[in-house]
Amino acid sequence: MELIVRKFNDLTVTELFEIYQLREAVFIVEQQCVYQDVDDYDRSAVHVFLKEDGMILAYLRVLPCNTKFDEVSLGRIIAKKRLCGLGSRIVAEGIKVARDYFGADTIVISAQKRASAFYEKQGFVPISDEYPEDEIPHIKMRLSRTES
Repeated sequence: MELIVRKFNDLTVTELFEIYQLREAVFIVEQQCVYQDVDDYDRSAVHVFLKEDGMILAYLRVLPCNTKFDEVSLGRIIAKKRLCGLGSRIVAEGIKVARDYFGADTIVISAQKRASAFYEKQGFVPISDEYPEDEIPHIKMRLSRTES
């Protein structure tokens, strides 16, 4: 499995197409949630994905501080196949990128509430009450160097 880490302008057209196709399939079609997935945050993100046999199997984006949140954040976290370790691996790679590219001591996520236990296993702790985001219950979570 190949790990790919690219800034927006370094993505190939095919990679960008595959990323958007995967995000749309999961976040819009599978979750039946109509929202604007493609946003300006993609331009400032570092895109992290795992590829095998030419297919993207897991993806996330890392946003620098003062974009979506005051802190560096992970978002659009997807594992195409579930319950086989891809989710944990892509989150671990995202944490490394957040620290290596942005010097992050603290990383936040806006996690779907139903996935909060998964993120707690990755070292994130809840820091907010539940709130709706695109009509799905979410919770803000944080990972600090001292917590990981």
